[in-house]
Formats: sequence, structure tokens, C-alpha cells
Amino acid sequence: MSSREQILSKVKANKPPQVALPNIAVFEQGDEGAAEKFSEILNMIGGGVYYVDDYQEILSILKDNYPDQGRIYSPIPNVKAITDCVALDGESGHQFDDVEWAIIKGHFGVAENGAVWVTGDLMEFRALPFICQRLAIIIQQNGILPTMHDAYRHIGDSVYSYGAFIAGPSKTADIEQSLVLGAHGPKGMAVFIMK
Repeated sequence: MSSREQILSKVKANKPPQVALPNIAVFEQGDEGAAEKFSEILNMIGGGVYYVDDYQEILSILKDNYPDQGRIYSPIPNVKAITDCVALDGESGHQFDDVEWAIIKGHFGVAENGAVWVTGDLMEFRALPFICQRLAIIIQQNGILPTMHDAYRHIGDSVYSYGAFIAGPSKTADIEQSLVLGAHGPKGMAVFIMK
């Protein structure tokens, strides 16, 4: 028997006992309290959360809380119908340079980190949620999942060209610990939860 065969036979004979995979049910959580947890986390990371009944209420909140609302852009027909939404043509990112608020829909929120799942079909322009000054995302109250495990199970077999989890306004800090909002994305974010 060659040394190679000896080594392979010893490896084959030395099989450790099979160990069952761990139970990851610890990640399973009910949906109870998911909306409250989502609101708590998003507020903690600098976003705002508002419970609304319709699109008109969203615009009222923006006008009341953000008097300098500036130019608004939204791919949502219901929002376009009730605002003086700017018209954008072409694919150039320069057309967004003075858009104060972008209002888009999100597929669902994630309670554990305050993130919202958005795909390219909801953005209209891929750069829109990241180049605007402030971002408003609309989600359904029954569309808030407890954990990222649930979120990835939810989108597992989905087909989309582009998708992103967006959580709160853009934040960065340099070595001197100076917090800068809006360096890599919007300076502010509001999530409107439709009841």
C-alpha cells in the first residue's frame, strides 16, 4: 500500500460523529410590536416616522415640519397629482441637484434596524433616493418585518434589477469625531407608515 493510500484510508476511517445543525429559531420573532420597534430604531438613528392615512396627510406633515420644502420629486402618481412635483427628463443626475424632497414607496420596513427595502422599479431613477436633500419613503403598516432574517426570506426569490436597504439619513464622521449628515446620501429621512 502506497503512502497516499495509507493516508486516505486513515482519513476515511477517522470520521467524527455527525453533529446536527444548530436550531436558529432564536431569530424567529413574531410581528407583534414590529411597527413600534421600527419607529423607535429609525428615530434613534436620525430619521422621522409618521403614521398617516393618505397622501394628502403626507404633504401636510412635510409643509408643517419642513417649511422650506423646496422642490419635490416623486414617481408616485398620487403624489404627483397633489403637488407641484417637478418634471424630470433624461437620465442625467444633474437634474436632481436642487430636489429637496424625493418621495418614493418602499416594499417593507425592517424593525431591528429601521431599514426600508426599495427596488429600482419604485425609484424610477436609481440615483434619486441618494442624491436628494431629504428622502421620504412610504410603506404599509402591515409591511414591517421584525428582523433582517425575515427580510431576506421575503426577498429571497424576488427578481429585481437593483435593490437597497435604506436606513436613516446619511451619516459619516472623520477622525476628529465631527458628524456630517448628507455626505453620501440625503441629510434627512422620513418614513410614512400608511395605516
